[in-house]
Amino acid sequence: MTAALSLSLPAAGAPAAGDARLLSPAELEAALRDIGARRYHNLHPFHRLLHDGKLSKDQVRAWALNRYYYQAMIPVKDAAVLARMPDANLRRIWRQRIVDHDGDHEGDGGIERWLKLAEGVGFDRAYVLSTRGILSATRFSVEAYVHFVAERSLLEAIASSLTEMFSPTIISERVAGMLKNYDFITKDTLAYFDKRLTQAPRDADFALDYVKQHATTPALQRQAMDALIFKCTVLWTQLDALYFAYVSPGMVPPDAWQPGEGLVEARA
Repeated sequence: MTAALSLSLPAAGAPAAGDARLLSPAELEAALRDIGARRYHNLHPFHRLLHDGKLSKDQVRAWALNRYYYQAMIPVKDAAVLARMPDANLRRIWRQRIVDHDGDHEGDGGIERWLKLAEGVGFDRAYVLSTRGILSATRFSVEAYVHFVAERSLLEAIASSLTEMFSPTIISERVAGMLKNYDFITKDTLAYFDKRLTQAPRDADFALDYVKQHATTPALQRQAMDALIFKCTVLWTQLDALYFAYVSPGMVPPDAWQPGEGLVEARA
């Protein structure tokens, strides 16, 4: 894996690093939500193009293929967090995230549903599973996130998951927009997002309560906010790479997916 990306950026509207004032739990939550309002990737130009129906089928394919790597590594990330939890009660709660993505049996879970999405836009399953065509920037960003949760404090690892507070909004936009604007997208193709509308808020509520209870000093609150900024950057960077490679200027790296590769119709 790559070395972890190190970011320590100030959150807009949040206290500066030198501010010694301890925020109340309500103020801390407001500062965390402000980070999402300004930095979450629903604001990214690629997302706007995706849900407004302004991408070509190949551009949607590039998104589905690259996003698969992020989805596939979520249970790896969560296993790294789980391994650091000394409290069995915490582990019982957190391990549900792994089940949500890996499923209870073969053919179940969020990763399987994302594979169905990728197949729904024309990919051969084996090609997607190989991850051969993903952008290097996708790989670097996702693996930096896995390193982050393994190497930083447990508070920071949990706080980094708080992007789930904002995911219902982007899911609603994405599903409605894609169903409306792309004739090759169906409800079955987007079945992954049905479960996430209930799973993400459940997970976010737990993580937010944990952060508000354990970020008990200004320094710890700053760490929690920086962790959320880092995660927002991980998600934003992936869309930066997709936009650069497949939208403008359209410079696809030599080792990344080229339109026409890895498709069922190309194999037939």
